[in-house]
Amino acid sequence: MKELIKIIDEKLDEYLQVVYPEDIFKAMKYTLMLPGKRLRPVMCIETARVLGCDINKVLPAACALEMLHVQSLIHDDLPCMDNDDFRRGKPSNHKVFGEANAVLAGDALLTFAPQLIIEKSTELSSTQILRILHEYTKFAGAYGLIAGQVVDIESEGGKLVKSAKETLDFIHLNKTAVLFRLAVRIGAIAAGADDAVINEFDEFAKKFGLAFQIYDDIMDEISSFEELGKTLGKDKASGKLTYVSLYGLEEAKRKFNYLIQECYDIIEKYNSDIFNGILDKLKTRIMGK
Repeated sequence: MKELIKIIDEKLDEYLQVVYPEDIFKAMKYTLMLPGKRLRPVMCIETARVLGCDINKVLPAACALEMLHVQSLIHDDLPCMDNDDFRRGKPSNHKVFGEANAVLAGDALLTFAPQLIIEKSTELSSTQILRILHEYTKFAGAYGLIAGQVVDIESEGGKLVKSAKETLDFIHLNKTAVLFRLAVRIGAIAAGADDAVINEFDEFAKKFGLAFQIYDDIMDEISSFEELGKTLGKDKASGKLTYVSLYGLEEAKRKFNYLIQECYDIIEKYNSDIFNGILDKLKTRIMGK
């Protein structure tokens, strides 16, 4: 996994050059190149690999996916959203470049990502590229990532249209799980997988995404700034709906363990050290607490 992260970081640096007007490209690159787990592009590449695809075919799309993810982080940290001053242990984009440039940097990453898929995916067929772009625009927009963000904002302070459980599941299926789903779906499409295999990986990603969000909610309660690199306790202070606030810490841990085990069961037949390693690490960190 460390080798994959190294390859992804090198490609991100190569793909995004700082040109005139430099301020916007510096803002884009600042958050993009902060050290991170690169979970989404790693999962994209590993899905393609276990299905028999050369990873070079899917690298541009995997990097585009990380750009989309970083766009969501930049916008999520804005004062009008979650208002967080830190990301990955460093000042948030708007604290360094100002709110206007942070908004524009997010917009620029959102649009540069599909440009990258089109221009750099030279080893994929036009049919595959078109399908990947359709997945990207669907999951990134009002039927996916943005929908989750809107309901997340609306739910602060207990403003709920649906039940708390339905609202929480909707937020995190769309705000968190959606990019993991996009990751594995892109990897499977690049590998030429049929719909049955794509749907199998999609189900894995849904369960992983929910488990990852529960993990994040738990860590927000029991971890430290040094460990997570972001401000802790803000969800509780703002009255945000989380798995811990709704179910309590111990029940949230139980739900996390159940979902992680389901992930192991789905992915077992692919014998992937990387997928198993990701699941192991999350489980160990929660159980170690």
